[in-house]
Amino acid sequence: MNRGVVLGFVALLAAPTAAMAQASLERGRYLVDTVMTCHNCHTPMGPNGPQFDKALSGGLRFEEPAFDVIASNITPDRNTGIGDWSNAEIKVALQEGTRPAGHHLAPIMPSGFYKILTPGDLDGIVAYLRLVPPVENKVRGPVYKLPTAQQVFPGAERPMSESDLNDKAKRGFYLVTIAHCMECHTPFSRSGSGLDFEKSLGKGGREFPGPWGVSTSPNITSSKASGIGDWSDAEIKRAITQGVRKDGTKLKPPMGYGFYAKMTDGDVDAMVAYLRTVPPKE
Repeated sequence: MNRGVVLGFVALLAAPTAAMAQASLERGRYLVDTVMTCHNCHTPMGPNGPQFDKALSGGLRFEEPAFDVIASNITPDRNTGIGDWSNAEIKVALQEGTRPAGHHLAPIMPSGFYKILTPGDLDGIVAYLRLVPPVENKVRGPVYKLPTAQQVFPGAERPMSESDLNDKAKRGFYLVTIAHCMECHTPFSRSGSGLDFEKSLGKGGREFPGPWGVSTSPNITSSKASGIGDWSDAEIKRAITQGVRKDGTKLKPPMGYGFYAKMTDGDVDAMVAYLRTVPPKE
C-alpha cells in the first residue's frame, strides 16, 4: 500500500480520537469554571474578587470547630500543586476526599457530592486540571481538631447514567448536586451528625462570615411562604446567575452567581426544574 495512503488512513483514525479528547477537555473546563465553582474556594481572593492570574492555586481559609484549613493548590505545579498526582489519585481526591498519602480532606471539600459524576465528566475535569497554568504556591497543611468523616449527599452515591441526563429534572438534580448547592443551603443537624439532608434539605440558615460581612443562606425549597415556591422561573434564574432576589435585593457571596452566569440556558433551566421538586420546608 502507498505510504501516503497509509498515513492518510492513520490520520482519519486519529481525527475522531482527537475530537473526543478536545470535547472532554472543554466539558471539564465548563464544569470546573462554572457549575462546580471550584474557583470560589481554590482561587485566591483579592480586594476586587478572585485573582484569576493565580487561578486554582489555593484560596479561602475555612475555620470551623472541627478543622482549620485553606483550600489546596490544584494547579499542575509539581512542587506545591497536584502535578505529581496520577489521574486515579485526582479522581480519588475528588470523589473520596482522600489525598494520595491517605490523608482525608476536610468535609468542606464536597467530595460526597461528586460521587454522582459520570465517568466522562470525571475524565474531562482531570484533563482540564492537567492543562491549567501551574502556579507555585505552597498552602499550609490542614489542622484537624475533631474527627471528620465524608457525608454523601442522598442520591449521589454512584455515577449518574448518561441516559438520565436526557431527563430535564434529573439533569437538574445532577447539576445542583455537583454544584453542591445543598451544602450551603442545608443547616446542620442538631444531633451533630452533619448536614440535615433528611429533615431540612434546602431550608437555608447557615451563616458564612467573610469580607462581605455575614451571609446567611436562604431557603431554596418549594415553600411559597419561606422559599422560592412563588418565584417565577425567570426570577429563580436571575437569582442563580445574577445574585438578585425576587424583591430586587442582592445576594452576598459565597453564592457563586458570577460563575453560574456562564452556564448554558438549558442547564440553568434544568436546575430550576429540579428545584421545583424540592419538598417545602418552613
